[in-house]
Amino acid sequence: MKIAIGNDHAGTEYKKTIVAYLQKEGYEVINHGTDSQDSVDYPDFVHPVAQDVESNKAEFGIIICGSGNGANMTANKHQNVRSALCWTKEITALAREHNNANVLSIPARFTSEPQVLDMVKTFLNTAFEGGRHERRVAKIACS
Repeated sequence: MKIAIGNDHAGTEYKKTIVAYLQKEGYEVINHGTDSQDSVDYPDFVHPVAQDVESNKAEFGIIICGSGNGANMTANKHQNVRSALCWTKEITALAREHNNANVLSIPARFTSEPQVLDMVKTFLNTAFEGGRHERRVAKIACS
């Protein structure tokens, strides 16, 4: 399974931790993020992740910025991308189960490394429930 990941300067350290975990678990990682803590613009690193998910080049995306909001807003501009801003594993599970989220947006300044790894594990191991949620998810896209 391919996972696309992107981050700005606030998410560099978490990205390194997440990539190491994903590779250890056998996932193929497409890294669009910066490896520096020098200030950069998050859309430059988030749009490529969303494009990978949108085009099915990657099954899932993970994006990281300071608050998670800017990255989340950017990703959700893409059709068929359902990015969820999450800060606990419980919210992450609901984003997958009820919303069929395919991008996880992480607020680096408001989470800890153990929380982030729990969220990534939950995101990748939680299935969409379908059923009544399928009808709702179908109504998300504008076109």
